[in-house]
Amino acid sequence: MTTIPKQLAAVRSRLHAACQAAGRSDDSVTLLAVSKTFGADAVEAAYAAGQTWFGENYIQEAVQKITALRQLPLVWHCIGPIQSNKTRLVAEHFDWVHTVDRLKVAQRLSEQRPAHLPALQVCIQVNIDGGATKSGVLPAEALALALAQTVAQLPRLQLRGLMCIPDPAPDFEAECALFKRARGLFDALNAAGLELDTLSMGMSADLEAAVASGSTLVRVGSAIFGARSYPA
Repeated sequence: MTTIPKQLAAVRSRLHAACQAAGRSDDSVTLLAVSKTFGADAVEAAYAAGQTWFGENYIQEAVQKITALRQLPLVWHCIGPIQSNKTRLVAEHFDWVHTVDRLKVAQRLSEQRPAHLPALQVCIQVNIDGGATKSGVLPAEALALALAQTVAQLPRLQLRGLMCIPDPAPDFEAECALFKRARGLFDALNAAGLELDTLSMGMSADLEAAVASGSTLVRVGSAIFGARSYPA
């Protein structure tokens, strides 16, 4: 685990450089450490190095870590797809959800959020490049606005913004072009009266382009924790 603090420091240096290049302050972009497939010990190592926001893709795995580390002041973000039969686990254990892509899931999250917890912070996931195999509302402004306006009215949710995961692009300019589509939609929804403050985009390979294009939160996993091993 001794490499995690070093790799975390390297990612923070990249973020600092990206913010400087974009003429932005360091505190305008939040780092989310994506700890999926890594154990609670890896999360603890990152926490010891100053990281408190963590993202998880696999809900049951995440709940085990959240429970094991409940004594630490961590903020947990669900960044994976949510099946209807998993909404209760998400509503009961996470602080944020980035992957709301249909009204049914949003309604279940609101209904199942425990009354003693603060409102669940949510982002609408948009399929900004139209990939057929990915989750997310296609980035038609009217469609995204309709879902966002409805989600914003649900009593146990607080709508914060948008999230996107575009397919890999061949170069920096192409990456920026995709991210700017999300930024344009974000600005359009705000112009329509929604008070959004979070644009969740950018990962280990493309965080510089995301920051240049207006991201307020980058989701970085492998650059912090190392390569992942998945079960065969």
